[in-house]
Amino acid sequence: MKTKYFILLSLLSVTTLNLFAQDNLQAPADERSETPLPLREGAGVGLNLGIDLVNQYIWRGQDLGDVSLQPTLGIEWKGLSLTAWGSVGISDFTDDKELDLTLAYSIKGFNVGITDYWFSKGSYFQYKSGETSHIWEANVGYDFGFLSIQWYTNFAGDDGKNKDGKRAYSSYFEVSAPFRLGGLDWSAAVGIVPYATTTYNTNGFSVTNVSLCATKDFVIKKKHHLPVFAGLTANPRDERLFLICGASFHL
Repeated sequence: MKTKYFILLSLLSVTTLNLFAQDNLQAPADERSETPLPLREGAGVGLNLGIDLVNQYIWRGQDLGDVSLQPTLGIEWKGLSLTAWGSVGISDFTDDKELDLTLAYSIKGFNVGITDYWFSKGSYFQYKSGETSHIWEANVGYDFGFLSIQWYTNFAGDDGKNKDGKRAYSSYFEVSAPFRLGGLDWSAAVGIVPYATTTYNTNGFSVTNVSLCATKDFVIKKKHHLPVFAGLTANPRDERLFLICGASFHL
């Protein structure tokens, strides 16, 4: 019962904050970097090249590493995009290195995509079931402008297990709301894991991510962006709270 009240309160907080500042909306932040990713236009093709520096690598309420560098390389054409994203620890070299490839398509507010996650604990070119360190995930969502919803499900690879020891088809659902307040761009989000999986360390329906992040975008010479961000992320399931901060540089 307490969990249900917590979810309702969290969703109400997100909606209230959004309605309070709905006259100053921004595009939703990128899920990984917590900052908007500007695209350079050329011949109808959008290009994205950048790198983030973060004090902690926190993803969907999970602690995946300490101080990290996270490069991004992407290309977009008429709503179709291909993006490579990586993370490497620079304060703890035992942190797993990560390389993600995402193929996505968006039209108006609707978006759909497939991501191949790979971690350095195994060979990149090992795809055999039971031995691969790749995880393949599909997502679908809709951005209403004042509110964005996303659903993610692992459908192949090194997925977690459910209570019966079988593939969990680990899933994650998130509601996020961007708004502008006090001269800063903000993003509030609530993330839920609907059922048991070892991927998210859950035994059933759980709230794993409640976050609030603020970003200030500094423009250098009118064309280079340097967003600096800070925020709080709570994982009620694991009873953990993180203070995150970082900076991005995107050409």
